[in-house]
Amino acid sequence: MVIFTMKIVAQNKKAFHDYFIEETLEAGILLTGTEVKSIRDGKANLKDSYVIIKDSEAFLLNCHISPYTHGNIMNHDPVRTRKLLLHKKEIVRLQGKTAQKGYSLIPLKIYFKGSHVKIEIGLAKGKKQFEKRETIKKKEADREIERAMKNR
Repeated sequence: MVIFTMKIVAQNKKAFHDYFIEETLEAGILLTGTEVKSIRDGKANLKDSYVIIKDSEAFLLNCHISPYTHGNIMNHDPVRTRKLLLHKKEIVRLQGKTAQKGYSLIPLKIYFKGSHVKIEIGLAKGKKQFEKRETIKKKEADREIERAMKNR
């Protein structure tokens, strides 16, 4: 039995504030060597990135991976489109769900699983402004309850 350690490199914390995450899915990501080295240094950013499905393939857009500091002229473009590695059945299912109004695919985190870079994507439905406020109020109330229980 092989146990993989999971080292989280980047998280999209704003996604949980802006969207209801209904389902999560793990996918591989097609990267160049300098991108992997840069991710290993922790230089990845998922802010404002999203996933599209085109021609039965999934692609990650607007994900910023900084150029590798010790790279040469063959260094990668920081915001290039990257292909996600998913099974055909998963892509077809996700394509059907994102065709519904209000649903989109959002990357949640990039992490190492063993020596492989993985990305967790979530099927998300956008929140309205009043729903965001309700979420914040609920979190604050939970914190107050937690503090009261701790001080007791």
